Amino acid sequence: MKLKALLRSLLLALLVIITGCSVSKPANNIPVPKDNSVPMPPPKTETPTSDPAPVPSLPANVAQDKQQNKTDNRVDASSPPASGQAVLMSVAPPAPSAPPAMAEAIRTTYSAQSQKSMGYMRAPPLIQPMPGDINRENYTHRDTNPLQLVSEQPVSTFSIDVDTGSYTNVRRMLNQGQLPPADAVRAEEFINYFDYGYTPPAAREQPFSVTTELAPSPWNAKRQLLLVGIQGYRVPKAQIPASNLVFLIDTSGSMNEPDKLPLLQASLKQLVNQLREQDRVAIVTYAGYAGVVLPSTAGDQHATINAAIDHLGAGGSTNGGAGIELAYAQAEQGFIKGGVNRVILATDGDFNVGTVSEEALKTTIEDHRKSGVALTTLGFGEGNYNDAMAVMLADVGNGSHHYIDSLQEGRRVLVDEMSATLLTIAKDVKIQVEFNPQQVQEYRLIGYEKRMLKREDFNNDKVDAGDIGAGANVTAIYEITPTGSAGARIDPLRYGHQAEPAKRGSELAFLRLRYKLPGQSDSQLIEQPIAARPAAEASERLRFAAAVSAFADALRGGKYLDGYGYTQIAALANGARGDDADGYRAGFVQLVKLADGLATHGHDNDRTAAR
Repeated sequence: MKLKALLRSLLLALLVIITGCSVSKPANNIPVPKDNSVPMPPPKTETPTSDPAPVPSLPANVAQDKQQNKTDNRVDASSPPASGQAVLMSVAPPAPSAPPAMAEAIRTTYSAQSQKSMGYMRAPPLIQPMPGDINRENYTHRDTNPLQLVSEQPVSTFSIDVDTGSYTNVRRMLNQGQLPPADAVRAEEFINYFDYGYTPPAAREQPFSVTTELAPSPWNAKRQLLLVGIQGYRVPKAQIPASNLVFLIDTSGSMNEPDKLPLLQASLKQLVNQLREQDRVAIVTYAGYAGVVLPSTAGDQHATINAAIDHLGAGGSTNGGAGIELAYAQAEQGFIKGGVNRVILATDGDFNVGTVSEEALKTTIEDHRKSGVALTTLGFGEGNYNDAMAVMLADVGNGSHHYIDSLQEGRRVLVDEMSATLLTIAKDVKIQVEFNPQQVQEYRLIGYEKRMLKREDFNNDKVDAGDIGAGANVTAIYEITPTGSAGARIDPLRYGHQAEPAKRGSELAFLRLRYKLPGQSDSQLIEQPIAARPAAEASERLRFAAAVSAFADALRGGKYLDGYGYTQIAALANGARGDDADGYRAGFVQLVKLADGLATHGHDNDRTAAR
């Protein structure tokens, strides 16, 4: 028994000695690297110490994990051991060093351990779209004009429109390989982009002539098309009054693209050489704030004006409200009595700083319009183009809206058609057509949705309407269904009473126009009957106008075209190109073909809605 006790004592002593020799001596002052890698201890030294061994510095989440997993048999190294007590330290071995790129992954692993979920991984960051990838273009929605029964609604009333921006904006989209949204398509702006060769009035006392034509519809011979054309008096360039022009230019950061500010600068230079000594030009810019780049300067100072144009640069936000106020102030300072006084706003998008309320902007422009300063808008670029705002401002400002998609278009608007763009020859021009129920059963006006007026507005001179410039032409097209034709779309009422026979059975309709001469507040009236004598075949002008109106209808869905598709539209337009010195009509035919290639053709032939 004594021998066994002795052996146990020897074994216990041996165990104590072995255990004491195996205790690790942790190093002091382990540095924490700044590159977020896991710290490595310095080389181990054998210098003995009687002080308690400190705990190595570890990442916060590892230390927390260690604290949570302490057991009762571990001794806190921060407290000195009791006398004669053997201390057993459990220190986690240091992780291998990692390059800085791996630091985040290592920390993620520690976090996963501390959360008791080895399968946990951080979700990859979402891919954020680049600014140019977001299309913020804005268009006002308007329903296509509906079909009207003459027995219920015999009178059609609307304001003229000389805008062309919708056509060139859609041209830009098609050339880029995309069909336009339906709301970007306004049929009247497609039709009015082209010149139809109407005979102008001989004298300026009557500012425009009126032309009408009636012929079978190309997409349904059971119906007819009625064309109403207005041609403004052509004023020779030498007779254009002195012009006071203020160019209000958006120089915000979004304009720093080739099809925006650089295109605008090149377009303005096309105009500079046309300016005369009696003309005045000022340039106001707006970004985060508005400023005058060029105070009112004589038009013949071409070098000075071009230098100011070259000096323009883009950057900042878009305080359009402040810009409008400053531009009107410049226009009023340089006001020319009896001359052309106009602000020309060139922009790509919204006003995102300052006065951005649509109603506030409308009120501002209406107030300045009464002083005789008109507002024209020029649109540029894509992605954030605010068509709705540009059109609204031009309508309220008694001006026109144009979209510049190329330098050729810039020259067309600012040089070739300068008098039509700038010089107003008639204000508040309204059209009213009363259809004869004995001759016409149904009708629909193609386009002009944004210009529709109430019947009583026609005789109210307080109601604002569109203006027409020198040499401009305006065309309206009605599709009508003759009374008794099998082409009628609306069934007659079972209990409705038959309309009384008209006294003038040979008249298809009665046309009325109202307008004001510049500087006058009372309107003048033109009236003329339209004979119910359709031509056997439409003229070249009506065929081309019909093709343009059909194209606009097709891009909006083709609801009223009876399956008449892009192929037929292109053929109709190609056969009516006539004298096309500038190639605009040939360009139109190519656009129709592009739309045909981009459209999805189904069982409805070419009836494809562009969305």
